[in-house]
Amino acid sequence: MTTTIKPTSRNQQLFERSQKLIPGGVNSPVRAFKSVGGTPIFFKRGQGAWLWDEDDKSYIDYIGSWGPMVLGHAHPEVIAAVREVAGNSLSFGAPTARELEMAETITTLVPSMEQVRLVSSGTEATMSAIRVARGFTGRNKILKFEGCYHGHADALLVKAGSGLLTLGTPSSAGVPAEVAAHTLTLPYNDIAALETLFAEIGDQIACVIVEPVVGNMNLVAPVPGFLESMRAQCTKHGAVLIFDEVMTGFRVALGGAQAYYNIKPDMTTLGKVIGGGLPVGAFGGRADIMQCLAPVGPVYQAGTLSGNPVAVAAGLATLKLVQAPGFYEKLSATTKALMDGLKQAAHQHGIPFSAQSIGGMFGIYFSEQVPTSFDEVMATDKEAFNQFFHSMLDAGIYLGPSAFEAGFVSAAHGADELAGTIEAASQAFSALRK
Repeated sequence: MTTTIKPTSRNQQLFERSQKLIPGGVNSPVRAFKSVGGTPIFFKRGQGAWLWDEDDKSYIDYIGSWGPMVLGHAHPEVIAAVREVAGNSLSFGAPTARELEMAETITTLVPSMEQVRLVSSGTEATMSAIRVARGFTGRNKILKFEGCYHGHADALLVKAGSGLLTLGTPSSAGVPAEVAAHTLTLPYNDIAALETLFAEIGDQIACVIVEPVVGNMNLVAPVPGFLESMRAQCTKHGAVLIFDEVMTGFRVALGGAQAYYNIKPDMTTLGKVIGGGLPVGAFGGRADIMQCLAPVGPVYQAGTLSGNPVAVAAGLATLKLVQAPGFYEKLSATTKALMDGLKQAAHQHGIPFSAQSIGGMFGIYFSEQVPTSFDEVMATDKEAFNQFFHSMLDAGIYLGPSAFEAGFVSAAHGADELAGTIEAASQAFSALRK
């Protein structure tokens, strides 16, 4: 099913031009609408919970630039901070006081991060954290989980083969098999497989990297005991536990998923919210591990634009505002109310549908039960989602263009936005029955 965008629309014209110069017409694959079909939307303006495209059509936004816009678009205090700093220079390639302030803020709000280093993206953060973990342990093997995405570094673009433990095989062209061979993959939420693997080769594993709440195969929450077992096995066998909180950091709770579930990782990666919409990432953890980094240790990592003053200013302004009393309680309540409304609308029309939320993140699934694994996510009705997506898009509701992406609510979403979304969803569910 495709959208009702007319071929003469500016969105269509821009997409046709883009495909001639940019591979697939987009600078990140999910933007291409390949999963759902149709023409990508080109946006030119955002305010609060709303976006406007190049044809001046308005949308209620539930992507939020894939997470960072927790305050909504163009928050006046964030914009003011950016303007103030940009007037002094866009970049120095040298230390600034704001870098230190960012480090102090992060280490205060996420106590497991005793030391932190800023980078420019989530991919850079996870790539660097794994390098440090390998340098610290002197081991090569890393463990990730099926359906978890940690950026596009070579060692992380790996999926599992048959069985619980096989040599990793690349899931992207251009990744050497020799690189993939050091990456092990297990099913997410499979405690028995995790404990079996560590019993067999625990002393060879440098680190475990995990999305404590998965946001890249839709929203999948950890089952009771999964993260706890991971923590125990890493401690027992001397492996570094890395929580990839690029998506969950300052999204599910003020201290991230590790605060929400009360699990202390050895290292953490951050991004998205800490840039307030501009490119910032960070990785950090125990001081003894972070001391492996150059210039004090043997593990090299560098970045000319790391700690960019404009991006850090946007992030600091955002982190200041999310610390307001009751911020996350209200964000969580808003997101839950949206999920409850969608579930009620679906059930009124007899549509198999489930949903859940954690903090300001949510997942919607065309299945009777909320999935807890990659296989269960893959078993949901993707065609029903695609039809629902386009109905919602036509109604001015902007959801992730894939059945395998989490959604995001901002502090700017209010009763009117929720009511409009639920009404549009009711109409979309009704159309699915026909």
